[in-house]
Amino acid sequence: MLGLRRKLKLETERLTLRPPVHGDYAAWSSLREQSRHFLTPWEPSWSADHLSRRAFTNRVYWASRAISGGTALPLFLFRREDDTLLGAITLDNIRRGPAQAGTLGYWIGDPYARHGYMREAISAVVHHSFEKLGLSRIEAACLPENVASRGLLEASHFKYEGVAQSYLQINGRWRTHVLYASLRMDRRGKSNAGL
Repeated sequence: MLGLRRKLKLETERLTLRPPVHGDYAAWSSLREQSRHFLTPWEPSWSADHLSRRAFTNRVYWASRAISGGTALPLFLFRREDDTLLGAITLDNIRRGPAQAGTLGYWIGDPYARHGYMREAISAVVHHSFEKLGLSRIEAACLPENVASRGLLEASHFKYEGVAQSYLQINGRWRTHVLYASLRMDRRGKSNAGL
């Protein structure tokens, strides 16, 4: 299990994407706390122990089990030039069989937003999902008023597919989301997304 997790690493021009490890706790908790007001309008409510070492340890164990079981691909984004943690991206709810699909979620620390890092990370994860995992469809959802996230998905060749009422609890309330998807063989435009 540990071997699989240690081998998984995606490299882009400016980023290294890899699963979280216990040694990432200080950087993760610091970045999340520093970015709290930037992130909380777009995320599920944080639990009282959200930033605790114990909660982070549980995240690391979940990541390891999810990767080994093929149910999710949780990755942290590190800037290659100085190994700074920038955020995270997760391909979750990986479904096999006739679906061959997964759901994309991501966050970036406030100081690193709007520098193109997440677009680079999305491109790498989509490419890996299609070419290495053999998936056919990557889904993503965001709040309608989250202009930055909608623009990011559209710039990453995700196509708008519709609206889901009361889709997720965000910041303590059930919220409607807009839905996007990237398809491996997209007849609507680009196919076989690559780096």
